[in-house]
Amino acid sequence: MLRNHLLYLTSEQLCVYHWRMGKLTAGPCFAPDEDGIDAFMDYIDDAPVGPCWLLTDLIEEDYQRVTLPHVSGKAGRQMLQRRLTQQYRETPFRHVSIQGREPEGRRDDIALLSGLTNPSIVQPWIAALEALKAPLAGLYTTTLMSDVLRRKLGLRQEHLLLVTEQSGGLRQTYFRDGQLKFSRLTLAIDRDGVPVNVAAETGKTLQFLTSVHLMERGDVLHTAIVTPADQIERLSALCRNGPETAYRFIAIETAAAKVGLPYAPRLADPLLLKLLGGELPRSHYTLGEARRYYQLWWARVAMYGASAAILTCTLMWAAVSLWRTSEADNAAMRMRAETARYDSQYQAVMSDMPPAVAKTANMKAAVAIERMLAEQGPVPLPMVRMLSQALEQAPLIKLNRIDWRVNLPGAAPAPSAMGAPADSAASTPIPSQLLGLPTAPPQALHLEAEIGGPQDDYRAALEAMRQFAQRLAALPHMTVEIESQPLDTRPNVKLSGKAGMVAGGAVSETPKFALNLVWNPS
Repeated sequence: MLRNHLLYLTSEQLCVYHWRMGKLTAGPCFAPDEDGIDAFMDYIDDAPVGPCWLLTDLIEEDYQRVTLPHVSGKAGRQMLQRRLTQQYRETPFRHVSIQGREPEGRRDDIALLSGLTNPSIVQPWIAALEALKAPLAGLYTTTLMSDVLRRKLGLRQEHLLLVTEQSGGLRQTYFRDGQLKFSRLTLAIDRDGVPVNVAAETGKTLQFLTSVHLMERGDVLHTAIVTPADQIERLSALCRNGPETAYRFIAIETAAAKVGLPYAPRLADPLLLKLLGGELPRSHYTLGEARRYYQLWWARVAMYGASAAILTCTLMWAAVSLWRTSEADNAAMRMRAETARYDSQYQAVMSDMPPAVAKTANMKAAVAIERMLAEQGPVPLPMVRMLSQALEQAPLIKLNRIDWRVNLPGAAPAPSAMGAPADSAASTPIPSQLLGLPTAPPQALHLEAEIGGPQDDYRAALEAMRQFAQRLAALPHMTVEIESQPLDTRPNVKLSGKAGMVAGGAVSETPKFALNLVWNPS
């Protein structure tokens, strides 16, 4: 099963820890020689390939506090990288963090530069991982991870010195106002095999902090020592509070409970590794090309995840499709059963009924004909509506009479009701075209109207009639014929009479005219 590897590197060995589902398990340790590196490669090669996180605990680590002009954006990042490269030219493992700005003057940025000054300790292990194409996720330092431990322990003093005993030795990390300023690693046991005096080392650190003006005279250095519970009594006898020092002892059992470690180790290594596995921050030191296999691994995992998501969606879609198909089949079966039941009921009812005169096909044809008659049968309403719209735009014209009829070309005129017997109309068949079958027949409308206005202004009357006729002729499928005009202007007709008067001195009649309209709707 795939496991992540947390590697803890000191100047004397590299220890492998396994991280899976939030649980930390210790593995083997390897010496920093050729045989140890070969054994390490064999061990990693036999294990399932998983990401590796390398945590260093080395003396060869330097910290510099500098001030830089406040520049934002890409130019600011480039300036930080140039300054970092100038400070640590001999190592590729460099780190910079901005810790605020100066309170006065130009308000320059306060930057903390750090680097591994002896990269030869780290590079063989990284080269071994590259040779195996193992995904190296990041390179970390216990100093920066101590800040995470400080937050977990709830230490918020203005001047704080966090002391932990680790595989590499005794680590003293100084924080001012919650920000990392300095760290040093000393041997936990001197050359004579005697444990170092923590109080003496704390005094040296206090003297250094005062000399570099990180602390002022009279400031109290709060020293928090993480140690096993059985060592607190021994250390309490050595570490006495003074005017500028105040000691606090934290049992490593308590620290383990706060970071979520199920057991209490003797050293702080598992605490920091547990925090690293739980936090997984960005790499403290840049790895460059050494990180490419992790990027490839992550891309492969992303593709696997995308493939799994696509497969899951496909399976869900297939399941939904199968369910819908099953539902459709069931619905179709129900409909077929219902249709068969209705058919059987219909046949049972029809078998008890006498033979019908009209067949089903005839009834269907009758319904179709009825619909055609309703849609295409000639009625006067459409022509009357068009005539009404034209009259609304001709206020001087007054309608006297209209005569509507179906204009069926070639049809014999209808017999007169006065001269024909009563049964002749009933015996004469009506043409289907007259009913609108198969298409709507032409319709004719004869209208007689008069024109208002001045009685002797025949030119205005002719113009009003002409505009009215043109307005009707502009309608679709409409033909207009002028039967009579208000004034007969034909050249073969003689004009006579007196304008405005008739015989006997009476006023002349209102100008009248007649139009024949033919409308073909089909």
